[in-house]
Amino acid sequence: MTRYIIIVAGGKGLRMGGEIPKQFRLIAGRPVLMRTVEAFLAAYSDIHVVLVLPHDQQAYWAALCQDYAFRAPMTIADGGATRFHSVQNGLALIPDEDECIVGVHDGVRPFVSPEVIRRCYENAWTQGATVPVVPVVETVRQLLPDGSSRSVDRDEYRLVQTPQTFPLSMLRRAYAQPYVPAFTDDASVVQSLGLPVYLVEGNRQNIKLTTPEDLMLAEAICKT
Repeated sequence: MTRYIIIVAGGKGLRMGGEIPKQFRLIAGRPVLMRTVEAFLAAYSDIHVVLVLPHDQQAYWAALCQDYAFRAPMTIADGGATRFHSVQNGLALIPDEDECIVGVHDGVRPFVSPEVIRRCYENAWTQGATVPVVPVVETVRQLLPDGSSRSVDRDEYRLVQTPQTFPLSMLRRAYAQPYVPAFTDDASVVQSLGLPVYLVEGNRQNIKLTTPEDLMLAEAICKT
């Protein structure tokens, strides 16, 4: 099986604050995005990395790689107007292969474990579209149209993570569709074709860094 990972790092990090995009922030002295790439190389040393970055951030990334002597092989794609279009740009750089599984991962999820990565790729190979999830531990309430709310059974829900993994032909067919705002992740794009999406166990540390508080948690994870 040939494996690709499209790492989408096109966010401006407005909720994080500051002038440096969140994918370039330092965690324990190392840029977030480098940690993310290294997580996949730790799982599969031969994985093909496609990194999607806004065009105007690519020179900064190249300088960071030089400063940190980061020489991981990767292909760079231009970011698009939305995450959907960024994934399309990454897919365009993947050659057609008979035996190929493609994952899509958020660039600001640096703590995905090698075990979860391998679980996602192996399940996509045997079953198809695969998404890592973790249980909901908080109480959940549903907002109703009249402004009230009701409690729902949290055991019926899961929190979705990445990487989300798919056979290449399936992902190409899904991303050939026109964009609609309901496409919030890759699984929703694939499921719109009427295809099933399978769930595997994620890891709780696989958080998406969005706020300054997330950076504090990330520093703590690095110390464990």
